[in-house]
Amino acid sequence: MASFELVRNTLTLILAGGQGERLYPLTKDRSKPAVPFGGAYRIIDFTLSNCINSGLRQIYVLTQYKSFSLDKHLQRGWNVFSYEAGEFCYRIPPQHRIGQKWYEGTADAVYQNIYLLENRKPEHVLLLSGDHIYQMDYGKLLTFHGNHGGSMSLSCAVVPKDGAEEFGILEVDDNWKVVGFEEKPADPRTIPGDPEHCLVNMGVYIFDTDCLVHELSVDARKSQSRNDFGKDIIPALVKKEMVYAYPFRDEETLESCYWRDIGTLDSYFETTMELVSREPRCDLYDPKWRFRAWQPPLPPSKSVHGYTEDGTLPGIVEDSIVSSGTIVSGGKVERSVIGRGVMVNSYSHVVDSIIMDDVVIGRNAHLNRCIVDKNVIIPEGMRIGFDREKDSQLFKISPSGVVVIPKGMDLTGMA
Repeated sequence: MASFELVRNTLTLILAGGQGERLYPLTKDRSKPAVPFGGAYRIIDFTLSNCINSGLRQIYVLTQYKSFSLDKHLQRGWNVFSYEAGEFCYRIPPQHRIGQKWYEGTADAVYQNIYLLENRKPEHVLLLSGDHIYQMDYGKLLTFHGNHGGSMSLSCAVVPKDGAEEFGILEVDDNWKVVGFEEKPADPRTIPGDPEHCLVNMGVYIFDTDCLVHELSVDARKSQSRNDFGKDIIPALVKKEMVYAYPFRDEETLESCYWRDIGTLDSYFETTMELVSREPRCDLYDPKWRFRAWQPPLPPSKSVHGYTEDGTLPGIVEDSIVSSGTIVSGGKVERSVIGRGVMVNSYSHVVDSIIMDDVVIGRNAHLNRCIVDKNVIIPEGMRIGFDREKDSQLFKISPSGVVVIPKGMDLTGMA
């Protein structure tokens, strides 16, 4: 844990206005950070929980795209701060304080709110993305930054070289000073002494405030800038300032810690499915690091016998997460994540699927490798996830074959 003084003099900004086009239709009515995850959470809950667990309680959340769902969630679930003690979590939408435009990039979003930094005058600014799944003590990053004396530090995930070309890649020297930065290079640079692994930008940055304000102001005057931290601010800083990389890995084993960028439907599906494994790397049940979120006043979930023409049929749940208020009545759920207030009726079968809140699965309905958004009624006898050609006429299908049913979609007469 970082020192009290270091934490107190750090202001946290969370970028939470992402449109999440590659997650459509899950982002049809909400921003990417507001997408439900793990049955009881939203994606942003993981970043916010990391802040709380790290002792960071001065937080601005910069919102923009379809923010009502996110605003409502934050107001309900994150009203846990003592404003009298200087703690806060404020939502900041675009306010046109600098020009008449919306946020046009990650750097521009912070620049348009530069008055927040000038008013509060923190020594350091911790800048975070609100759309990643991971468990991190930011205090260790703050301590790392304070020890090396650079103007900026950024956390990086250690990943295999194969597939690293999809991310921003850091090149470092033997002292972890950043000497190069590339967005999605065809041939990613590897870690010194480790040709099999690369350092991926996690979107977790700590700046000296004076440095951040100066660089944002310079970038805003560049006519050709994309106003983006990864594409503009960081590459410029690396060329003229002392920038260091903090490897996000276990300090004892040096193994890479868990971090997932769930920017696509397939990565969202795969990351969610990891939760139902026997020993998931993202442990929602770790008593030492609680992930918190708004929890509605619902009764516990239950599995009961459903009534059928032949008597009763047991409700069965195997290797699954089932959230509060859900009833499995004579149906069967396998390797799935079920949201709140879901009804699974007799003879129905849900396999390898994500079912969000308030979904009704009719009798004898069968779902395989599906993502069903909120407030959908699956008609009796309907089968989804077994015939790709038929499913593609009704739903969006991910590259790996996951069928996605949008929020509130009316499936009447489609069975």
